[in-house]
Amino acid sequence: QVQLVESGGGLVQPGGSLRLSCEASGVTFSTLTMGWFRQAPGKEREFIAAISRTGGRVDYPDFLAGRFTIDRDNAKNTIYLQMNNLKLEDTAVYYCAGDARGTAQTMRVVGPDGMTYWGKGTLVTVSS
Repeated sequence: QVQLVESGGGLVQPGGSLRLSCEASGVTFSTLTMGWFRQAPGKEREFIAAISRTGGRVDYPDFLAGRFTIDRDNAKNTIYLQMNNLKLEDTAVYYCAGDARGTAQTMRVVGPDGMTYWGKGTLVTVSS
């Protein structure tokens, strides 16, 4: 049974940083394209970041403007999301997702409906 478990969420002030982690089990991790999505209250789940199976290619939506960085450690079955210069509008539940199909570049196109595996999410609250 595939499990994705996120950690690292919490309360942070505007301008602060957080690093999220997502550990996978029950799957050959290196076969999965991995990514992060988020969902704010009353909004649809949106694509945040994707990383290829080897970690060599990444993709982000333009609106992040370089504030977030995704990486992975296949030896630890883990991906990370470094979030810097956090803004109030970054408040959301952040979900880790993975799929054996597609690439880092197609994840933003297929969106949440195209992902096979999901974590339960970790809450990030940006507030002063």
